[in-house]
Amino acid sequence: MTKENQIEEKLIKHLEELKYIYRPEIVDRKSLEQNFKSKFEALNRVRLSDNEFLRLREDLIKPDVFNASKFLREKQYFQREDGTPLHYTLVNIKDWCKNEFEVINQLRINTENSHHRFDIILLINGLPVVQIELKKLDISPRKAIQQIVEYKNEPGNGYGNSLLCFMQMFIVSNGSRTLYFANNKNQHFAFNADEQFLPVYELADIENKKINKLFDFTEKFLSKCTLAEMISKYMVLVESEQRLLVMRPYQIYAVKAIVDCILQNRGNGYIWHTTGSGKTLTSFKASTLLKDNPDIEKCLFVVDRKDLDRQTREEFNKFQEGSVEENTNTETLVRRLLSSDYSDKVIVTTIQKLGLALDGSNKKNYKDRLEPLSKKRIVFIFDECHRSQFGQNHSAIKEFFPNAQLFGFTGTPIFDENANYNIREGEYASYKTTLDIFEKQLHAYTITHAIDDNNVLRFHIDFFKGKGAQPAKPGIAITQQAVVEAILDKHDAATNSRRFNAIFATASINNAIEYYQLFKELQKKKQLENDDYHPLNIACVFSPPAEGNTDIQQIQEDLIQEKEDNKHNPEEKKAALKTIIADYNKQYGTNHDMSQFDLYYQDIQRRIKDQKYSNKDYSHENKIDITIVVDMLLTGFDSKYLNTLYVDKNLKYHGLIQAYSRTNRVLNDTKPYGSILDFRSQQEAVNQAIALFSGEDSGRAREIWMVDPAPIIIDKFKEAVDKLGVFMHEHDLLNEPQQVYNLKGHAAKINFIKNFKEVQRFKTQLDQYTDLNDQQKAEIEAILPKDILISFKSSYIETAKKLKEIQESKGEEVPNDIQQLDFEFVLFASAVIDYDYIMNLIADSTQQKPAKQKMSKSQIISLLNSNANLMDEQEDLSDYIESLDWNSGLDVDSLRKGFTFFKFDKYNQELAEIAQKHGLQTADLKVFVESIMSRMIFDGEQLTDLLEPLDLSWKERRNKELALMADLVPQLKKLAQGREISGLAAYE
Repeated sequence: MTKENQIEEKLIKHLEELKYIYRPEIVDRKSLEQNFKSKFEALNRVRLSDNEFLRLREDLIKPDVFNASKFLREKQYFQREDGTPLHYTLVNIKDWCKNEFEVINQLRINTENSHHRFDIILLINGLPVVQIELKKLDISPRKAIQQIVEYKNEPGNGYGNSLLCFMQMFIVSNGSRTLYFANNKNQHFAFNADEQFLPVYELADIENKKINKLFDFTEKFLSKCTLAEMISKYMVLVESEQRLLVMRPYQIYAVKAIVDCILQNRGNGYIWHTTGSGKTLTSFKASTLLKDNPDIEKCLFVVDRKDLDRQTREEFNKFQEGSVEENTNTETLVRRLLSSDYSDKVIVTTIQKLGLALDGSNKKNYKDRLEPLSKKRIVFIFDECHRSQFGQNHSAIKEFFPNAQLFGFTGTPIFDENANYNIREGEYASYKTTLDIFEKQLHAYTITHAIDDNNVLRFHIDFFKGKGAQPAKPGIAITQQAVVEAILDKHDAATNSRRFNAIFATASINNAIEYYQLFKELQKKKQLENDDYHPLNIACVFSPPAEGNTDIQQIQEDLIQEKEDNKHNPEEKKAALKTIIADYNKQYGTNHDMSQFDLYYQDIQRRIKDQKYSNKDYSHENKIDITIVVDMLLTGFDSKYLNTLYVDKNLKYHGLIQAYSRTNRVLNDTKPYGSILDFRSQQEAVNQAIALFSGEDSGRAREIWMVDPAPIIIDKFKEAVDKLGVFMHEHDLLNEPQQVYNLKGHAAKINFIKNFKEVQRFKTQLDQYTDLNDQQKAEIEAILPKDILISFKSSYIETAKKLKEIQESKGEEVPNDIQQLDFEFVLFASAVIDYDYIMNLIADSTQQKPAKQKMSKSQIISLLNSNANLMDEQEDLSDYIESLDWNSGLDVDSLRKGFTFFKFDKYNQELAEIAQKHGLQTADLKVFVESIMSRMIFDGEQLTDLLEPLDLSWKERRNKELALMADLVPQLKKLAQGREISGLAAYE
């Protein structure tokens, strides 16, 4: 098998063929800086003294990559020793291809407490901008990613205190699979309960065929001009989040297609990029590249609803602060269109404001005032153009701006098949399809591509069966009470025990009101019947009658059903909405009213997204479980924590795909798919939508789009459990949780981790299937009973924690297979079983008579130990539960206070034992620990002062330091609760 150093040598030769200059003599910080100095002087035509270079170096090196990245892309100022100014750049900003490109390998920056060497680094003008980490073929590139992130988090690693602060991108490869991702501060790699993944990309060609082999990737991605273009044009600095984004391949192809079309003045075009693929970033980058084109007078980004206007403007300004100003009304839009200010070159507006501006009958003469612009080259980019471009507005734009170029973005184009479904009452039907309007498709990245790439999730669709085994027949109504009862019954399963939330799409405003009342009544009844029932938080939003309110009129432009419904009995609908908003204010402590409906609507959107916070950080009572809607939120709204759509509404074609796509944003393994529960048996409509929007691969589309049905996953679950049993028997052990602790050797424990992880993965999927019948539920329980599963999860977490501690020890003796192991604690983190739940469970159990106790100590400890989200407090909570008198009738407040005192006493006792062991005063050791925790910094001088009274020789003191810190590090890490203590790594 090819060794890593052989892959490295071959890659360097390949880069030399691409005209990179290989610099084997650059091996440390000093040689790296001297090389940069010579490149800087050549570029800026200057000679710096040694003192000047030292001052320049201090100016250049930034503690975080975001500020360094801004510095890299801008002109800078420096005052020389003689007082003269030096205006300089680090690279040739106008033509990045004309910089100098070099390759170095085995660079070692930190020579003090780290022996890490970087495999390959690419330099532009002497600055390190790309790091490549290589692994053998049998090692996953994920391991290289993990290694990069771990090295970045080491103190003194160079990324914040040397020229490495300019690193823009990382590439990892094992030869057959190559991935890349942007550099950012505070990166972590998917090993905690929240499991926030790094955005990692694969290169693909324009047809979305993956380019994975290292040398194919190098040819396509690392040629000098391609890499320069990637860094200069297709990385985005997100001001609001202080982070770097690298655009995905399909986004780059779309931007290039638009820019080329404009440069060559080749008419109009549309981009078919599926919902959830990052169309806003693509359109932002296209707009900003046009900003510097002198032939273009204005670039208008046009949306078709006020809320999307606000959302898009916020997104644009997130990418670049202040890049787009608010157009409060049509007058402001017209003034900005006529402005020659550079900041007004890119404008976000609504189709409605644009329509008013071009309306010749308007009393304010907007159209006449805009006449000077009419013959100029204007670029229009339409978001969600499947909705906004069919009717008079399109004709008005084409007529007034004959030299304009129009570009559309859509996740669901209008074809001949769904054209009639799109045309609205009173609109001109002369433009039927997206192709009719925009002339040609410039690029496609369909939902099939996105699911294949894991950029969006597949769907699980449950066609409601009621009490029978077959779905109800289309057209046969299910009673509203049966629908609500089904939702209340299935919601916890669908949303992974309320980790996620849901939208309920109804057919009319009257239906939404009726459903809202039913939820109130049935939940109240359930609470009376069962004290332990925790009601779902239900919100409801639909637009009120506009009655001349322009804000409501704009919101309603694409809300066809709501606009029509509000024509009938408007007073009844207003009264119902007032009641709904009053209930909302009572629930959430807000003060919304009908006069500022948009603020109410925004608050609902925010609370749906607030599901991301744990109940410990943000109480469940502040969140929304289900939002009842008619047309709202079914297009354009994104939240990773929304995973379920309940449907009692006829959906077809693009309307169906748009609504379903609210559920399929990628988060982590606790969200395996988007869940749909359809009460209208619209299977044929689903088939038609898949056939229409699948893109090229319509034959495999259903297989790609849909998760396997429950019987297949049950079989896979059984197979995984059987495989675990075979593994245990091979080690002469019974397939029982407690037997896991008898596994001998690291290899056996690693194989248990891999085997049980598959068991839990299939169980997590099955837990969210809403269409399991009683027989299937019994079958799943028989395969692996719940109590045994909980115990196995506890065994997994304990075993994985110990292996992870070995992996993180950084010792030379760490076995290779442990170094390469991926841990996934997120699969074992329960949204329900949190700190509050455990405290309530203890209170309930201790308040019952022994014969009626809900759970024993050992059962609660087992439950606690089987959930990864309580890992930090697991040991202390277990010890605390063991110390309790189980028949003492404790309440929750007493338990909370008791646990606080318990932890304090335990901490003091452990500290006293450590002090006694090492001959120190407990008070002195406590001051030392508390000083570290107050600043989150370990200071070696304080350790020297602590040991000074012991009067030790240098060698004795060094040994005492190591022994003392070996005992203290676990205490410090527990107190830190996951936060990093700077300077502690050398002792870990």
